[in-house]
Amino acid sequence: MNIIKPFLILSSVIAFSFTPSRQAPPIGSDFCGITNTTFKAGEKINMKVYYSTLGAYIGAGEATFTTSLERYNGKPVYHCIGDGKSYSFFDNFFKVRDRYESYIDTSTLLPYKFLRNVDEGGHKIYNNVSFNQNANTAVSSKGVFKITDCIQDVVSAVYYARNINFSKFKKDDKIPFDMYLDDEIFHLYIRYLGKETVKTRYGKFKAIKIKPLLLKGTIFEGGEKMNAWISDDPNHLLLRVESPISVGKVVIDMMGYSNLRYPLTSLSSVR
Repeated sequence: MNIIKPFLILSSVIAFSFTPSRQAPPIGSDFCGITNTTFKAGEKINMKVYYSTLGAYIGAGEATFTTSLERYNGKPVYHCIGDGKSYSFFDNFFKVRDRYESYIDTSTLLPYKFLRNVDEGGHKIYNNVSFNQNANTAVSSKGVFKITDCIQDVVSAVYYARNINFSKFKKDDKIPFDMYLDDEIFHLYIRYLGKETVKTRYGKFKAIKIKPLLLKGTIFEGGEKMNAWISDDPNHLLLRVESPISVGKVVIDMMGYSNLRYPLTSLSSVR
């Protein structure tokens, strides 16, 4: 029943266990210097993690993403936090209490600082990372590491990706970027799959469909098996994530929101 271990990163989509490549892809303007046009300070998003099999949905856990406007080393930043937990029933199998934080430059959307404080089945990880984007270095709890240009962390990548102008891409185009996690650099990409209507546990939406490349692990199959949908409106809000597992699938749905920057015009009906 180890189906919820990675649910917070999974719900982030961009930040889950993608297949790493040791050959760096070209890093284009889409991940270097995007201007934020999709979210604002004070936004709060609630996600719910389900285990789905034979048409039934079983709630396994939840994640909440919040943003606030603060200052870091005298500079204005978005302080973005992702909190995740398993529900009490699943605590008996695999208790999850995860917290991820990122301090993101308001003008470039590149991270200055990343905090990871997780407890997954009694396995605890803490990492405190400071990025120097100009010097291409990251100072973590374990040392100093070289980084590539425009590096993202687990949380900042989510908000950065929401600002991608998908209208510039054709179906099946890949959008590459680099992410720093566990003192390693992963060369990742998002595949754009076009637009469609998606029905979630919250409601029916006009959506943009994307697909990441997954790393084969204990419960997820490798390859491009995961699908994700974001709202086809100026918010680019994550609506749904689906990925098959050994039995059934994991489904993560947006189930609540507040203080969005724009009306959620992609919503056509509520469940």
